[in-house]
Amino acid sequence: MKGRTIVLDHIDNREAAALMVDGKLDDFLIAGDAPAPGTIYRARADRPVKGQGGMFLTTPDGPAFLRQVKGLAPSTLMLVQITGYAEPGKALPVTDRILFKSRYAIVTPEAPGLNISRSIRDEDERDRLLEIAHDCMDGSTYGLILRSCCLGEDAGEIAEDINAMLAHADQVLNDPGTEPELLLEGDGPHVLAWRDWTDPAEVVTQDGSFETQGVLDALDEVRGISESLPGGGHLYVQPTRALVAVDVNTGSDTSMAAGTKANFACAKVLARALRVRGLGGQITLDLAPMPKKDRRGFESALRAAFKADGIETTLAGWTPLGHYELQRKRGRIPLTEVLK
Repeated sequence: MKGRTIVLDHIDNREAAALMVDGKLDDFLIAGDAPAPGTIYRARADRPVKGQGGMFLTTPDGPAFLRQVKGLAPSTLMLVQITGYAEPGKALPVTDRILFKSRYAIVTPEAPGLNISRSIRDEDERDRLLEIAHDCMDGSTYGLILRSCCLGEDAGEIAEDINAMLAHADQVLNDPGTEPELLLEGDGPHVLAWRDWTDPAEVVTQDGSFETQGVLDALDEVRGISESLPGGGHLYVQPTRALVAVDVNTGSDTSMAAGTKANFACAKVLARALRVRGLGGQITLDLAPMPKKDRRGFESALRAAFKADGIETTLAGWTPLGHYELQRKRGRIPLTEVLK
Protein backbone atom coordinates (compact mmCIF):
# COMPACT_ATOMS: atom_id res chain seq x y z
CA MET A 1 0.00 0.00 0.00
CA LYS A 2 1.83 3.09 -1.28
CA GLY A 3 1.27 6.69 -0.24
CA ARG A 4 0.11 8.48 2.90
CA THR A 5 -3.14 7.66 4.67
CA ILE A 6 -4.58 9.36 7.74
CA VAL A 7 -6.93 7.06 9.63
CA LEU A 8 -9.33 8.49 12.25
CA ASP A 9 -11.10 6.00 14.52
CA HIS A 10 -11.48 4.93 18.17
CA ILE A 11 -9.87 2.24 20.33
CA ASP A 12 -11.64 1.21 23.55
CA ASN A 13 -13.79 4.35 23.26
CA ARG A 14 -10.66 6.51 23.05
CA GLU A 15 -10.30 8.88 20.12
CA ALA A 16 -7.22 7.97 18.07
CA ALA A 17 -5.49 8.90 14.82
CA ALA A 18 -2.92 6.97 12.78
CA LEU A 19 -0.64 8.07 9.96
CA MET A 20 0.27 5.23 7.60
CA VAL A 21 3.09 5.79 5.10
CA ASP A 22 3.54 3.13 2.43
CA GLY A 23 1.61 0.68 4.61
CA LYS A 24 3.77 1.28 7.72
CA LEU A 25 2.65 3.08 10.87
CA ASP A 26 4.56 6.38 10.90
CA ASP A 27 2.74 8.24 13.70
CA PHE A 28 -0.01 7.53 16.20
CA LEU A 29 -2.07 9.69 18.54
CA ILE A 30 -4.50 8.50 21.19
CA ALA A 31 -6.50 10.27 23.89
CA GLY A 32 -5.55 9.58 27.48
CA ASP A 33 -7.00 10.27 30.89
CA ALA A 34 -4.61 13.14 31.67
CA PRO A 35 -5.19 16.70 30.40
CA ALA A 36 -3.85 17.10 26.86
CA PRO A 37 -0.91 19.37 25.97
CA GLY A 38 -2.22 22.78 24.93
CA THR A 39 -4.78 22.92 27.76
CA ILE A 40 -4.94 26.39 29.31
CA TYR A 41 -5.71 27.11 32.98
CA ARG A 42 -6.06 30.05 35.25
CA ALA A 43 -3.81 28.76 38.03
CA ARG A 44 -2.80 29.96 41.47
CA ALA A 45 0.84 30.08 42.55
CA ASP A 46 1.30 27.76 45.50
CA ARG A 47 4.88 27.39 46.71
CA PRO A 48 8.33 28.01 45.20
CA VAL A 49 10.95 25.31 44.83
CA LYS A 50 14.21 26.67 46.16
CA GLY A 51 17.28 25.84 44.14
CA GLN A 52 15.28 25.01 40.98
CA GLY A 53 13.79 28.42 40.25
CA GLY A 54 10.34 26.89 39.82
CA MET A 55 6.90 27.19 41.35
CA PHE A 56 4.17 24.68 42.13
CA LEU A 57 0.74 25.87 41.01
CA THR A 58 -2.82 24.86 41.81
CA THR A 59 -5.09 23.94 38.88
CA PRO A 60 -8.53 22.26 38.71
CA ASP A 61 -6.78 19.08 37.49
CA GLY A 62 -4.16 18.91 40.23
CA PRO A 63 -0.74 20.44 40.89
CA ALA A 64 1.33 21.91 38.07
CA PHE A 65 4.98 22.93 37.92
CA LEU A 66 6.26 26.09 36.24
CA ARG A 67 10.01 26.34 35.62
CA GLN A 68 12.26 29.39 35.67
CA VAL A 69 10.05 31.95 37.33
CA LYS A 70 11.20 35.15 39.03
CA GLY A 71 9.26 37.49 41.26
CA LEU A 72 6.15 35.34 41.38
CA ALA A 73 4.51 35.54 44.79
CA PRO A 74 2.39 32.74 46.27
CA SER A 75 -1.38 33.16 45.74
CA THR A 76 -0.84 35.04 42.46
CA LEU A 77 -3.29 34.09 39.69
CA MET A 78 -1.81 33.51 36.22
CA LEU A 79 -2.50 31.82 32.90
CA VAL A 80 -0.52 28.69 32.11
CA GLN A 81 -0.56 26.09 29.33
CA ILE A 82 0.30 22.39 29.54
CA THR A 83 3.42 21.56 27.52
CA GLY A 84 3.48 17.77 27.78
CA TYR A 85 2.47 14.71 29.80
CA ALA A 86 3.62 14.25 33.38
CA GLU A 87 5.19 11.08 34.69
CA PRO A 88 2.92 9.17 37.09
CA GLY A 89 2.76 10.95 40.43
CA LYS A 90 4.35 14.17 39.17
CA ALA A 91 2.93 17.65 38.59
CA LEU A 92 1.67 18.81 35.21
CA PRO A 93 4.42 20.58 33.22
CA VAL A 94 3.24 24.07 32.22
CA THR A 95 4.50 27.30 30.69
CA ASP A 96 3.32 30.88 31.07
CA ARG A 97 4.01 31.57 27.37
CA ILE A 98 0.57 30.90 25.96
CA LEU A 99 0.15 29.90 22.29
CA PHE A 100 -3.03 29.40 20.25
CA LYS A 101 -2.05 26.96 17.53
CA SER A 102 -4.01 25.69 14.54
CA ARG A 103 -3.29 24.23 11.09
CA TYR A 104 -2.26 27.48 9.41
CA ALA A 105 -1.75 29.98 12.21
CA ILE A 106 -0.19 30.38 15.64
CA VAL A 107 -1.31 33.40 17.65
CA THR A 108 1.34 34.54 20.16
CA PRO A 109 -0.09 37.05 22.66
CA GLU A 110 3.25 37.66 24.41
CA ALA A 111 5.31 37.98 21.20
CA PRO A 112 3.94 40.72 18.92
CA GLY A 113 4.82 40.87 15.25
CA LEU A 114 3.82 39.11 12.03
CA ASN A 115 6.01 36.22 10.93
CA ILE A 116 5.99 33.80 7.99
CA SER A 117 7.58 30.34 8.20
CA ARG A 118 11.19 30.45 6.97
CA SER A 119 10.57 27.35 4.86
CA ILE A 120 8.39 29.50 2.55
CA ARG A 121 11.03 31.21 0.42
CA ASP A 122 9.08 32.46 -2.58
CA GLU A 123 8.90 36.23 -2.15
CA ASP A 124 5.57 36.62 -3.96
CA GLU A 125 4.01 33.97 -1.72
CA ARG A 126 5.45 35.60 1.40
CA ASP A 127 4.00 38.94 0.30
CA ARG A 128 0.58 37.30 -0.28
CA LEU A 129 0.59 35.70 3.14
CA LEU A 130 1.79 38.88 4.82
CA GLU A 131 -1.12 40.76 3.26
CA ILE A 132 -3.56 38.18 4.66
CA ALA A 133 -1.92 38.49 8.07
CA HIS A 134 -2.14 42.30 8.05
CA ASP A 135 -5.82 42.22 7.10
CA CYS A 136 -6.71 39.75 9.88
CA MET A 137 -4.49 41.21 12.60
CA ASP A 138 -5.33 44.86 11.98
CA GLY A 139 -5.79 46.50 15.39
CA SER A 140 -4.64 43.46 17.37
CA THR A 141 -1.72 43.61 19.80
CA TYR A 142 -1.06 39.88 19.48
CA GLY A 143 1.66 38.30 17.40
CA LEU A 144 1.11 35.83 14.56
CA ILE A 145 3.09 33.05 12.90
CA LEU A 146 1.88 31.62 9.60
CA ARG A 147 3.01 28.00 9.30
CA SER A 148 4.72 26.34 6.33
CA CYS A 149 1.52 24.58 5.24
CA CYS A 150 0.06 27.98 4.24
CA LEU A 151 2.07 27.71 1.01
CA GLY A 152 -0.38 27.87 -1.90
CA GLU A 153 -3.48 27.51 0.29
CA ASP A 154 -6.70 29.44 -0.16
CA ALA A 155 -6.63 32.93 1.38
CA GLY A 156 -10.12 32.50 2.81
CA GLU A 157 -9.21 29.30 4.68
CA ILE A 158 -6.07 30.88 6.12
CA ALA A 159 -7.99 33.98 7.22
CA GLU A 160 -10.71 31.82 8.80
CA ASP A 161 -8.06 29.93 10.77
CA ILE A 162 -6.40 33.14 11.97
CA ASN A 163 -9.74 34.60 13.07
CA ALA A 164 -10.62 31.42 14.97
CA MET A 165 -7.34 31.57 16.92
CA LEU A 166 -7.86 35.28 17.61
CA ALA A 167 -11.30 34.51 19.01
CA HIS A 168 -9.83 31.81 21.28
CA ALA A 169 -7.14 34.21 22.46
CA ASP A 170 -9.63 36.98 23.24
CA GLN A 171 -11.91 34.58 25.11
CA VAL A 172 -9.12 33.17 27.27
CA LEU A 173 -7.13 36.34 27.93
CA ASN A 174 -10.18 38.41 28.80
CA ASP A 175 -11.87 35.85 31.04
CA PRO A 176 -12.97 37.68 34.22
CA GLY A 177 -12.75 34.73 36.64
CA THR A 178 -10.91 34.99 39.96
CA GLU A 179 -10.37 31.32 40.84
CA PRO A 180 -8.31 28.47 39.32
CA GLU A 181 -10.24 27.30 36.26
CA LEU A 182 -9.94 25.31 33.04
CA LEU A 183 -10.19 27.88 30.26
CA LEU A 184 -9.43 25.90 27.08
CA GLU A 185 -8.97 22.19 26.52
CA GLY A 186 -6.06 20.92 24.45
CA ASP A 187 -6.74 19.44 21.03
CA GLY A 188 -7.70 15.78 20.76
CA PRO A 189 -6.08 13.28 18.34
CA HIS A 190 -8.43 13.98 15.42
CA VAL A 191 -7.87 17.74 15.57
CA LEU A 192 -4.14 17.23 16.09
CA ALA A 193 -4.00 15.03 12.99
CA TRP A 194 -5.69 17.78 10.93
CA ARG A 195 -3.45 20.41 12.51
CA ASP A 196 -0.04 18.76 12.26
CA TRP A 197 -0.16 16.10 9.52
CA THR A 198 -0.37 18.61 6.70
CA ASP A 199 1.29 16.77 3.81
CA PRO A 200 -1.15 15.47 1.15
CA ALA A 201 -2.81 12.24 2.27
CA GLU A 202 -5.94 10.17 1.88
CA VAL A 203 -8.21 10.56 4.93
CA VAL A 204 -10.25 7.58 6.16
CA THR A 205 -12.88 8.20 8.86
CA GLN A 206 -15.24 5.20 8.79
CA ASP A 207 -15.82 3.24 11.99
CA GLY A 208 -13.62 0.15 12.04
CA SER A 209 -11.07 1.69 9.68
CA PHE A 210 -8.19 0.87 12.04
CA GLU A 211 -8.81 -2.79 11.27
CA THR A 212 -9.37 -2.43 7.53
CA GLN A 213 -6.34 -0.16 7.07
CA GLY A 214 -3.94 -2.39 9.00
CA VAL A 215 -3.50 -0.03 11.95
CA LEU A 216 -4.36 -2.63 14.60
CA ASP A 217 -1.79 -5.06 13.19
CA ALA A 218 0.83 -2.29 13.16
CA LEU A 219 0.01 -1.41 16.78
CA ASP A 220 0.52 -5.03 17.81
CA GLU A 221 4.05 -4.78 16.41
CA VAL A 222 5.00 -1.49 18.07
CA ARG A 223 3.63 -2.62 21.42
CA GLY A 224 6.55 -5.04 21.43
CA ILE A 225 10.12 -4.02 22.16
CA SER A 226 11.71 -5.16 18.88
CA GLU A 227 12.09 -3.02 15.76
CA SER A 228 13.64 -4.51 12.60
CA LEU A 229 16.49 -2.64 10.94
CA PRO A 230 17.48 -2.71 7.26
CA GLY A 231 20.30 -5.22 6.79
CA GLY A 232 19.01 -7.77 9.30
CA GLY A 233 19.75 -5.99 12.57
CA HIS A 234 17.30 -5.16 15.34
CA LEU A 235 16.49 -2.31 17.68
CA TYR A 236 15.19 -3.14 21.16
CA VAL A 237 13.28 -0.32 22.87
CA GLN A 238 12.58 -0.89 26.56
CA PRO A 239 11.12 1.85 28.78
CA THR A 240 12.02 1.72 32.47
CA ARG A 241 10.98 4.00 35.32
CA ALA A 242 14.21 6.00 35.05
CA LEU A 243 14.87 6.06 31.30
CA VAL A 244 14.22 4.46 27.92
CA ALA A 245 16.93 1.93 27.05
CA VAL A 246 17.61 1.29 23.37
CA ASP A 247 19.85 -1.62 22.37
CA VAL A 248 21.21 -2.05 18.82
CA ASN A 249 21.86 -5.61 17.64
CA THR A 250 23.62 -6.47 14.36
CA GLY A 251 21.69 -9.70 13.90
CA SER A 252 23.12 -12.17 11.44
CA ASP A 253 25.58 -9.69 9.88
CA THR A 254 29.12 -10.69 10.92
CA SER A 255 31.06 -8.36 8.62
CA MET A 256 33.63 -5.86 9.89
CA ALA A 257 31.26 -2.95 9.27
CA ALA A 258 28.19 -4.64 10.81
CA GLY A 259 28.13 -2.41 13.90
CA THR A 260 28.48 0.80 11.93
CA LYS A 261 25.74 -0.22 9.49
CA ALA A 262 23.36 -1.19 12.29
CA ASN A 263 24.01 2.05 14.19
CA PHE A 264 23.38 4.22 11.12
CA ALA A 265 20.20 2.27 10.43
CA CYS A 266 19.18 2.92 14.04
CA ALA A 267 19.74 6.65 13.55
CA LYS A 268 17.25 6.68 10.67
CA VAL A 269 14.42 4.77 12.38
CA LEU A 270 14.81 5.77 16.03
CA ALA A 271 12.62 8.90 15.84
CA ARG A 272 9.74 6.89 14.40
CA ALA A 273 10.22 4.04 16.89
CA LEU A 274 9.95 6.47 19.82
CA ARG A 275 7.15 8.51 18.25
CA VAL A 276 4.72 5.65 17.60
CA ARG A 277 5.34 4.26 21.10
CA GLY A 278 4.77 7.67 22.69
CA LEU A 279 8.11 7.56 24.51
CA GLY A 280 10.07 10.51 25.87
CA GLY A 281 12.28 11.57 28.76
CA GLN A 282 15.88 10.40 29.08
CA ILE A 283 16.89 7.93 26.35
CA THR A 284 20.12 5.92 26.41
CA LEU A 285 21.41 4.15 23.30
CA ASP A 286 23.56 1.05 23.76
CA LEU A 287 25.01 0.98 20.26
CA ALA A 288 26.73 -1.82 18.40
CA PRO A 289 30.55 -1.64 18.33
CA MET A 290 31.89 0.82 15.75
CA PRO A 291 35.10 2.85 15.30
CA LYS A 292 35.21 6.24 17.02
CA LYS A 293 35.87 7.89 13.66
CA ASP A 294 32.29 7.01 12.65
CA ARG A 295 30.71 8.78 15.62
CA ARG A 296 30.44 12.14 13.89
CA GLY A 297 28.63 10.62 10.92
CA PHE A 298 26.26 8.79 13.28
CA GLU A 299 25.46 12.04 15.10
CA SER A 300 24.77 13.80 11.79
CA ALA A 301 22.38 11.03 10.71
CA LEU A 302 20.64 11.13 14.09
CA ARG A 303 20.34 14.92 14.00
CA ALA A 304 18.83 14.85 10.49
CA ALA A 305 16.25 12.23 11.52
CA PHE A 306 15.09 14.12 14.61
CA LYS A 307 15.00 17.44 12.78
CA ALA A 308 12.11 16.05 10.73
CA ASP A 309 10.36 14.80 13.88
CA GLY A 310 7.68 16.94 15.47
CA ILE A 311 8.76 16.42 19.08
CA GLU A 312 11.56 18.45 20.67
CA THR A 313 14.61 16.25 21.23
CA THR A 314 18.03 17.24 22.57
CA LEU A 315 21.06 15.21 21.51
CA ALA A 316 23.07 15.17 24.74
CA GLY A 317 26.11 13.24 23.50
CA TRP A 318 28.39 10.36 24.41
CA THR A 319 28.97 8.88 27.86
CA PRO A 320 32.35 7.57 29.11
CA LEU A 321 31.06 4.03 28.53
CA GLY A 322 30.32 4.77 24.87
CA HIS A 323 26.54 5.08 25.17
CA TYR A 324 24.71 7.91 23.45
CA GLU A 325 22.11 9.94 25.36
CA LEU A 326 19.11 11.99 24.28
CA GLN A 327 16.52 14.02 26.16
CA ARG A 328 13.07 13.99 24.55
CA LYS A 329 10.01 16.02 25.48
CA ARG A 330 7.14 13.93 26.87
CA GLY A 331 4.72 15.09 24.22
CA ARG A 332 2.83 11.80 23.90
CA ILE A 333 1.21 9.25 26.17
CA PRO A 334 3.23 6.02 26.30
CA LEU A 335 1.30 3.49 24.26
CA THR A 336 1.65 0.86 26.99
CA GLU A 337 -0.22 3.11 29.45
CA VAL A 338 -3.39 3.32 27.35
CA LEU A 339 -3.37 0.04 25.43
CA LYS A 340 -3.10 -2.79 27.93
